Amino acid sequence: MPSFRFEAADASGRIEKGLVEADSAPAARAALRAKGLVPLGVDAISGQKKTVLRRRRFSEAELSLATRQLSSLLAAGLPVAQALGAAIEQAENKAVREVFAAVRSDVFAGHRLAEALAQFPREFPDVYRASVAAGEDSGELAGVMDRLATYLEERLALRSKVFAAFLYPAVVTGVAFAIVVFLMTYVVPQVVEVFANTRQALPWPTRVLLAISWFTRVGGIWLAAVLVGAFFAVRAWLRLPGRRLVVDRWLLSLPLFGRILRGVDTARFASTLAILTGAGVPLLRALDAARATLANMVLATAVSEVIEAVREGQGLATALGRSKVFPPVLVHLAASGESTGKLDTMLERAAANLSVEAERRALALSTLLEPLLILAMGAIVLGIVLAVLMPIIEINQLVR
Repeated sequence: MPSFRFEAADASGRIEKGLVEADSAPAARAALRAKGLVPLGVDAISGQKKTVLRRRRFSEAELSLATRQLSSLLAAGLPVAQALGAAIEQAENKAVREVFAAVRSDVFAGHRLAEALAQFPREFPDVYRASVAAGEDSGELAGVMDRLATYLEERLALRSKVFAAFLYPAVVTGVAFAIVVFLMTYVVPQVVEVFANTRQALPWPTRVLLAISWFTRVGGIWLAAVLVGAFFAVRAWLRLPGRRLVVDRWLLSLPLFGRILRGVDTARFASTLAILTGAGVPLLRALDAARATLANMVLATAVSEVIEAVREGQGLATALGRSKVFPPVLVHLAASGESTGKLDTMLERAAANLSVEAERRALALSTLLEPLLILAMGAIVLGIVLAVLMPIIEINQLVR
């Protein structure tokens, strides 16, 4: 049954907005009147008509939850349209409800699920739509949706673990910066003002501290403006042809941090390739969709070369090995998968190994940064304290 977005007023004049299911727009208005509402507007929701694309894109976590719900409902034997209806009722986010309502309307109109999802490319990425299409072709849609849900959940878990590893250092850095700014703009000027009336020459650390304090108070706004301008200038520079490739190559060359970036990106690539090949998607199409998940341009360019090599008849593992940018574990497991006919299983294993390695390196880097940040903060505070105390010590010596 199609869905309609409505705006109606109740008996007290309060405006209500939401979704209503009906066979037609007049039937939707009749259903609203039966509930004691006065219809002000009723619009059909359909992905084919692009009526809901103005709303914001929902998050990957919301997509993961909705996919898990759909996979459970399909595994229970519910038809696609009925499973979509149950997922709409369970969804808490309005954006998720509207998009899935539009998808269900298209399914009711006779479109395949993959065709309905294709009307929302921002919400459902290439790997998602390709997997659903392969599941429909093979008649294993429930199993494919289950693997999709697992894939999305594992991606979220990896991202959350890496984020959590760097959260504490980021918080410490932010707090330290705020404390230093507070000391420089408020505490230091008041303390050092005591020495302004004395004609004693201030020690050079105190003079340096006063200069930094003055610049922070007077030139801080200008410095912030320069930093913001530099940020946008760098973004514009990165859009120039070839610039992003240079920066990404430099990032991958960084010790420890570069290996974390390579591990996270490669794990995402291997996991995506595994779910697509496991769903029956042709290898070239799977590689093209998996390339879109890579954030690093060096790796994405390498995958483009791998696609051309595979198209010319080379094996996947051989093409990956010749690129010289992918971890050896991925190359070796891909070779094992090709020789045994279990490529998707070996790619999943490679993705799991790379994820664990990336998590371990992120934790090691976080553990290394924590004491370094504390030492740096202590050194800065110690320098401020010494710069303030040195004039006081000199005055006490003169008095004696």
